[in-house]
Amino acid sequence: MERVDEQRLLVRAQKGNADAFAQLYRANVQAIYRYIYHRVNDVHLAEDLTGDVFTRALKSMATYRDQGKPFVAWLYRIAHARVVDYYRMTNRRPVESDVEAEPIPVNANMDEGILRRQMAKALREAIGTLTDEQQQVVILRFIEGQSIESVADMMGKNANAIKALQHRALRTLAGRLERAGFDVESILSGLS
Repeated sequence: MERVDEQRLLVRAQKGNADAFAQLYRANVQAIYRYIYHRVNDVHLAEDLTGDVFTRALKSMATYRDQGKPFVAWLYRIAHARVVDYYRMTNRRPVESDVEAEPIPVNANMDEGILRRQMAKALREAIGTLTDEQQQVVILRFIEGQSIESVADMMGKNANAIKALQHRALRTLAGRLERAGFDVESILSGLS
């Protein structure tokens, strides 16, 4: 969505226009859901938390102030706070998916699919061991495809701090994946 269109919708949504908020919702819901899903690794929980993010955004629309950043940056901050709240309330870390519960299709390249699942599981587990800020940078940069400048705006940091967080996160991921016996080059190249 173009920034000018977004700003028009924001003005209308702040005045209580439900259609304008619905358009903002449709434009951003998938990005927020993906971000949350990659933090909690649970479809139903991600759906619930995504709904909560937009409920909170709707309730706070009257107080929203455009600070020159895309609306999704504000939504990411709300989403991040909801994920942190969830883990504080449950006093636990992300749940890893059970590889046994994953359906495995039978085909000629079956080994390739199994290896890809194992690499994805190892990568999720390794991301889960990063610091909260490092996880946020990795998800926003490589899964959501945000630029360094966008991530810096969303996290309230400067671009150099984001580059440093990203560098440390990728170095930590590489070390953990190598120790797990994976070809780090192929996994990390899939992130960029």
